[in-house]
Amino acid sequence: MSFALDHESRRRLGYRLIDLINDYFDSLPDRCVQLPLEQRTFDRLTDSMPEVGEDASKVLDDMAHELIERGFHVPAANYFGLMNPTPTYMAVLAEAFVAAINPQLASLARSQLASKIEAETVRWIGERIYNLNANFDGTFTSGGNEANFSALAMALASHFPCQVEDGFAGSGDRPVLYTSSEAHHSLDKSAGLLGIGRRALRRIPVNDRLQLDPAALEQRIHQDLATGFKPFSIVGTAGTTNSGAIDDINALADIAERYGLWFHVDGAYGAAATFSDRHRDLVSGIERADSVTIDPHKWLAMPFAAGVVLTRRADLLQRTFGVSTPYMPKIAGATIIDNFKVSAQWSRRMNSLKLWLTLRVHGRQAYEELIDRQLHLARQFADWVKRSDHFELVSDPQLTIVNFRLRGVPESDVAAANAAIVDEITRDGQRWISPTIAGGKQVIRMMVISYLTGEKQLQGLQEALVAAAKNTSAKAN
Repeated sequence: MSFALDHESRRRLGYRLIDLINDYFDSLPDRCVQLPLEQRTFDRLTDSMPEVGEDASKVLDDMAHELIERGFHVPAANYFGLMNPTPTYMAVLAEAFVAAINPQLASLARSQLASKIEAETVRWIGERIYNLNANFDGTFTSGGNEANFSALAMALASHFPCQVEDGFAGSGDRPVLYTSSEAHHSLDKSAGLLGIGRRALRRIPVNDRLQLDPAALEQRIHQDLATGFKPFSIVGTAGTTNSGAIDDINALADIAERYGLWFHVDGAYGAAATFSDRHRDLVSGIERADSVTIDPHKWLAMPFAAGVVLTRRADLLQRTFGVSTPYMPKIAGATIIDNFKVSAQWSRRMNSLKLWLTLRVHGRQAYEELIDRQLHLARQFADWVKRSDHFELVSDPQLTIVNFRLRGVPESDVAAANAAIVDEITRDGQRWISPTIAGGKQVIRMMVISYLTGEKQLQGLQEALVAAAKNTSAKAN
């Protein structure tokens, strides 16, 4: 079968796929997140590579049926899990269109309009995080991991200018950086990949609000300076994965300025609060950061993959990532920098179109409404926990994540009790919550992340939790 399908075949398959996606979206408010426990399988597929092709319509239908009927549905309204949203439909259409036109964003010469759209989208985001008149730049990434890696690479290039070309071999420098014990583990991975070693990342204790403790931070900086280490960066978090905690960004910015350190804010989740005029104060001080990570594939309802790194030190992007090659086409007088010079990636996808198109169709105010509504739902759920006879709130939610646990359980038994509740809730596949550890405490974690989640889904989860608590108690007795 030729790859070049004829006009009618393309049309028929395309319409069929749109119908399948459309029906899938119709099902999401009530769709189970996954199969019941006894029907789940995790073995490898063992089919041999096909030598000849099959009927395209049949293959498409079979694939969709298997993935929809037997898959795990992050976009479902009853998914109260990690920071993975229901994608906007405009974003889905944008992803299909990008796959079709396949722009190469490494160089401006081969992606003139696509690069302009990406630069405009970066500017729109940056204007919300910094301000309309600020001098900043940035680039789309594959996600928060790459964005954090890029920010730390810039921080190193800023403090150790020779490191980009010469590395640290023989320099005697011992760079260290600081973040909270609750911060994302992409920072550990980045420290290892950057060659400074994961032990260079100092994880600082948190306070009662699960925020990085500024006093403990300064104490560790003094200790490192006294023993010959060279601090170069502080990483604050705006919305931790476990609890949604937001560090005191202004306090950390003050310390960074006092010691001349690069200040990065990992706002992969929480930086989206800047899209709400009403709730922007949740991340007050973020505009003081030298660099910021934000993942549109978290609170901005984008499909994977979409991360962004922004910086007030635009010169550092080229200093850190810029290289020269004879084969990349050059544009005289261009005002947009080739993406391969400001990014860890080379060949790269147009991850910006989905957000650009969503904003064109729905506008920023749609995000304001989404953020306001989801914060209200999370606080509503937290209030229910406080009134519950069966559960207790571990910490007041700062964003849309709620941490709670069974009431009256001895500390030594909390982990097992939480696991039992989560198992009861997720066994039939209808809903998904998870156990985790926040601030050293074993907790049950739920998150409002889908724009389809409403009071109906919250009430269903509450009823399921009460039933699980009663069932777990009965088994224990």
